[in-house]
Amino acid sequence: METIYLCIVTFLLCLAVFDLFVGVSNDAVNFLQSAVGARVATFRTILIIASCGVVIGAVMSTGMMDVARHGIMVPSHYTFHEVLTVFLAVMVTDVIVLDVFNTLGMPTSTTVSLVFELLGGTVMLAFLKVVADGSLSMGELVNSDQALKVIIAIFVSVAISFVVGCIVMWISRVVFTFNYSKHSKYTIAIFGGIAFTALAYFIFLKGIGKSPYIPENVKDYIDENTNMLLVYTFIGSAIVTEIMYLCKINIFKFTVLMGTFALAMAFAGNDLVNFIGVPLAGLDSYNDFTANAHGASADTFLMTSLMDSAKTPPFYLMAAGIIMIIAMATSKKARNVIKTSVDLSRQDEGDEMFGSSRAARAIVRFTQMMVENVAHLFPVKLRQWINSRFDTNAAPVEEDPKNEGAAFDIVRAAVNLVIASMLITFGTNHKLPLSTTYVTFMVAMGSSLADRAWSRESAVFRVTGVLSVIGGWFITAGEAFITCALVALCMWYGGFVIQFLFMALVVFMLWRSNRQYKKKREQTKAEDDNFRIMMRTRDPEIVWEMLCKHVRDTQSKSCRYALEQYNQILDGFNNQKVSGLRKADSGLRKNLTLLKKLRRQEMLGLKKSPVEIAAEKNTWFHVGANSDQQYVYTLRRMLAPIKEHVDNNFNPVPEAYIKEYEPVRNSVNDLMKMTCDEIETNRYDQYRSILAEADACKDQLSVIRKVHLNRIQTASDNKNLQVDMVYLNILQETQQFLSVMRHQLRSAKKFMED
Repeated sequence: METIYLCIVTFLLCLAVFDLFVGVSNDAVNFLQSAVGARVATFRTILIIASCGVVIGAVMSTGMMDVARHGIMVPSHYTFHEVLTVFLAVMVTDVIVLDVFNTLGMPTSTTVSLVFELLGGTVMLAFLKVVADGSLSMGELVNSDQALKVIIAIFVSVAISFVVGCIVMWISRVVFTFNYSKHSKYTIAIFGGIAFTALAYFIFLKGIGKSPYIPENVKDYIDENTNMLLVYTFIGSAIVTEIMYLCKINIFKFTVLMGTFALAMAFAGNDLVNFIGVPLAGLDSYNDFTANAHGASADTFLMTSLMDSAKTPPFYLMAAGIIMIIAMATSKKARNVIKTSVDLSRQDEGDEMFGSSRAARAIVRFTQMMVENVAHLFPVKLRQWINSRFDTNAAPVEEDPKNEGAAFDIVRAAVNLVIASMLITFGTNHKLPLSTTYVTFMVAMGSSLADRAWSRESAVFRVTGVLSVIGGWFITAGEAFITCALVALCMWYGGFVIQFLFMALVVFMLWRSNRQYKKKREQTKAEDDNFRIMMRTRDPEIVWEMLCKHVRDTQSKSCRYALEQYNQILDGFNNQKVSGLRKADSGLRKNLTLLKKLRRQEMLGLKKSPVEIAAEKNTWFHVGANSDQQYVYTLRRMLAPIKEHVDNNFNPVPEAYIKEYEPVRNSVNDLMKMTCDEIETNRYDQYRSILAEADACKDQLSVIRKVHLNRIQTASDNKNLQVDMVYLNILQETQQFLSVMRHQLRSAKKFMED
């Protein structure tokens, strides 16, 4: 029996290593985004500084391990078997939730998933124990006060982070403006003093000062002289900051790098429990059972030992920190996850990852109305002075972050890091596992709003993105709670067989998720690279070159995709295969969304291209983009009646109709392939002949259409009327399909001409 439990504990420890890699890929980049977004140093330098913070934070994080041990459950009322069932259910659910959300492309949080998984599994087992033993109550089995405190802290941190980030950023920008070097002569000392003092208070005085590795006399001295130490720290750091400024050292870059270290340290201290807290609690439970059971069974031995604070060996914490560093340095996914936060907070225009929504439009419209009404209450000169402080054109060229492709400047990066690290460390010191993702993301959103990065043309997309991310967090909480409760229920009644089946399911999901991510990354890498170059360069000629390549790729792929779907729809109709028609319907909807995204990207590139070229090519650009979408609309109009007909098992299409249409279908295939090749190679040698053949094919369709109409009118009965109307629709939409092809070919040629 002990062997089975040893296998479960070993599996939990293996998942802990996996969680460290996945967690760093998804969460740890939160403390890299400001430094990377502002381009304060090379990625290697930023990574080294963050690694130092991670190691120190990991070693000092033992206090947070208590959340997994007795922060949600009351283990003194649970047996060894029950505790291990909850822990296994939590880790299995964690992998399932992460896999589902990653597959759907929705944001999630490891902190929220852990807390609500623990809560779901504990509540389910507590309910089963209360039903079995009437003398017990839910209040005895669930640490409801601490659980409620943790949950409230997580969600309240969303509003607090946004508001604090917004206020501090607004004040900082009014003081420093975008031309911060001109306005930093005296104020930089105050800024540096406040920033370093705040970080020192929360990181060194409250963080390391409470570490079990610090001597008691040092702890007592820090507690008794905190105020004096803060005053001395502020004075000393202000003086050092001013001296560094006079020595031509960029204080904001120094603050960003220092904040990166602090936030990495806060992340490791706060979030490490998400990855290894449950497996280490399972290991402690197993060690306690094997050492002290003395003949008691796993179903009777109570886990009172988990009520004590965790005494995690430094070796485990150091190993966890090293694994996190390796994940940061080697994970390609870690470098891509940062994109969402940076894109939503960047200062200039770029690819809007999210569309618009009705809620976002209402919020933006209401906010604009309120701002306009409140603005009239202040004097005109005051409004003009404040507006001048937010003038991005006032920044000198050599300090413009766009030169280096930065998403925002180092003033905002410094504010993001200082505020986020302060809030997270504050929660850690009070043993509240705040979500690092929540805090860093909402601080970045608040600071970008205060920095006027959300223009009228981008605000609705940014608000939609924020609402989508926050919605994903709340969905995470509900799904984690319900899923873990159901998994724990299955494990409780299914025993070891169900537990090992769930373990096998986890292994399969990990393999599938890794395979799907690699496939998806290969498909999108080339498109992302083109767009990234197009947005980061300031040379209009390079932008135009990249835009032409982007447009050519989009149009050639749209052409080939349209031909593929055209044949799939016809095959589904001819063979009465509804599965292929449903697949085509789903694919066309997704493709339309992708085309809208690509069109937004190309519009941004057109705006950055040389003005005279953009004005001349504007018409052909829109004709081409419309043609890409018209392919989808035409195919959906063709598909709708076919899908309904086949789905309802109506009369199949007569063989005579298939043979009659076959020459047209062959001609369409040949014309579309030639069009795709012409656009892809940017050589239009057969341009005239393709257009002429397309016109001839349309004429042929008109003849067939007239014949078919006459056939319908002279039919002796109407038993085939339903399929006749579907076939008539195919003929009409095929003509439109060829018209779209002609428009696309013509626009592509005109757009690419010198």
